[in-house]
Amino acid sequence: MKHEKKGINVGIDVGKFQLDIFIWERDRHFTVENNEQGIREAIKILNRYKVQCIAMEATGRYEMAFASAAFEKDLPVAIVRPVLIRQFARAADQLAKTDKIDARIIARFAAVMEPRITKQRSENLQLIKDLVVRRRQLIQIRTQETNRSKVMGKQMERSCNRILKALEKEIQWVEDRLSKSVEAEPSWLERKELLESVPGVGKALIWTLLSEMPELGTLNNKQISALAGLAPINRDSGKSQGKRRIQGGRYNVRTTLYMATLSATQCNPIIGGFYRHLVKQGKHKKVALTAAMRKFLTILNAMIRNGQEWSYE
Repeated sequence: MKHEKKGINVGIDVGKFQLDIFIWERDRHFTVENNEQGIREAIKILNRYKVQCIAMEATGRYEMAFASAAFEKDLPVAIVRPVLIRQFARAADQLAKTDKIDARIIARFAAVMEPRITKQRSENLQLIKDLVVRRRQLIQIRTQETNRSKVMGKQMERSCNRILKALEKEIQWVEDRLSKSVEAEPSWLERKELLESVPGVGKALIWTLLSEMPELGTLNNKQISALAGLAPINRDSGKSQGKRRIQGGRYNVRTTLYMATLSATQCNPIIGGFYRHLVKQGKHKKVALTAAMRKFLTILNAMIRNGQEWSYE
């Protein structure tokens, strides 16, 4: 009865061609095609109920059409990291796996865990996010092709260089579109200017933080570190104390911040001094760099929160 007063919880197992939908409180399952007509049919059925949460796994792209249609109808959608659903399924001792079972476990996850509702993105914000991802893909391909050019020999070098030249042109096109799209977000301009004032913060980190960590400046230091997966996790039991390790969080943010922190240890006196101090104390360089990443992020978070530009003090 408690769930009935709050509304129904829906789980959707997203496939390329099909959506398996399960309504937890009604024990109802139905399937539609993952296209405009099928999504319209699913939305029509769900609109008959008071909906508490519609949970879906983040598949990369296949969930976006339904999410956009649900947002237009003001339906609450939670796009959840797949690892959380897998962990929940194991905890529930759900070993069998079919599309219907997956939809059911996602609906149960929504009812029990009450995941955070995903905010709707404007078309421009979604474009920025897509461009950031595309830039990262192109740079990865460029790195792979550069490595190939070094080992393939003289005869293949010309072929590799042609591909590299095309990749450079494509990366430049993506970066130009990114700059224009970011400029079109007036709410980002102040934060962008604050971030640009920090030594070691380049365009890649600014684009990534603005598009993939909108919470920057609204959380405390511990919360923002945990969100990026930079908060050490305790592994203690009884008298035994295990090593603290970082895990989880937003991988893309952490990866971009890693490269920015490497640069900052050379050009940013605060981050560089902090890093070298830890190394001098005997900390492993990787541990020291992780700590520097955490400090770097918390400084940026405080700057955005307080609306203050970079200061050496």
